[in-house]
Amino acid sequence: VQLQAFGGGLVQAGGSLRLSCAASGGTFGYYAMGWFRQAPGKEREFVAALSRSGGWTEYSDSVKGRFTISRDNAKKRVYLQMNDLKPEDTAVYYCAADRVIMTVLHTEEDEYDYWGQGTQVTVSS
Repeated sequence: VQLQAFGGGLVQAGGSLRLSCAASGGTFGYYAMGWFRQAPGKEREFVAALSRSGGWTEYSDSVKGRFTISRDNAKKRVYLQMNDLKPEDTAVYYCAADRVIMTVLHTEEDEYDYWGQGTQVTVSS
């Protein structure tokens, strides 16, 4: 599976952005999907995950209530709607695919099999 994330950019605090991740190759519906981010000088961290069917979600505490992960299996895309953005959300955002059999959601990056190239999100204060 090849993944390509896009939709990042520069936004003021309080604003919104919608990230997209397009998948190609493989059977998209076999994969749980996740978003991670890495801020300058910090380790990559979990942001959100979504089950194969889209019925189950998991969010980090730092984004819960502000970010929404969703997917369109027919279009082979996963999205991250980010609202009420804060300067501390500034990071490179990565989408990732996790080949799972059951309804399992992982927050550890080592569990994910494929990664996109990342898209930069910058939130100004």
